[in-house]
Amino acid sequence: MQIVLASTSPRRRQLLAEAGYAFHAVSPRIDESAIARTAATIRGYAEELAQAKARSVASDFPDALVVGADTLCDLDGEVIGKAVDREAAERITRKLFSKPHLVITGLALVRVSQGIEIVRSDVTTVYPRKLTESQIAEHVAGGAWEGKAGAYAIQEVGDAFVERIEGSFTNVMGMPMELLGRLLNDLNEQ
Repeated sequence: MQIVLASTSPRRRQLLAEAGYAFHAVSPRIDESAIARTAATIRGYAEELAQAKARSVASDFPDALVVGADTLCDLDGEVIGKAVDREAAERITRKLFSKPHLVITGLALVRVSQGIEIVRSDVTTVYPRKLTESQIAEHVAGGAWEGKAGAYAIQEVGDAFVERIEGSFTNVMGMPMELLGRLLNDLNEQ
């Protein structure tokens, strides 16, 4: 089965490649900020965004299984997405690393020719370390926050920023590989 990843995220491509999946990546044709949130929960919103991404690519690849994903952070019910600039990155970093937060990745699988559309999500709790002023300043100045939900990448900041997690590490990276594996196995058994 041909797999198309509806994402240009280097982390998602890396995770799929390391897991041995043969796929190619296509940039989704959507403006995330233009998608109206209809879901009552942040988890539902992440699923809506993942579904929109997968659908935007699926029409061009009707026989392929298109995988869409979107990652958001939930801090006490507030959606924390990507920082748009340095000031936002600093504000987000101060917020998220003040107490535990949830990382939610919506995952959508779409195969137009068979009428398949599966949408699920995974949630990981991140327990942060208290960051010093110099750690926050270095993080913001370094630019590693760019393009990342919550303005950080766990694989890059690791133990310096995170005390522990409950749930999937790959979910925090943006692609819950355990969930994806289960969904693909379920499809293969149909």
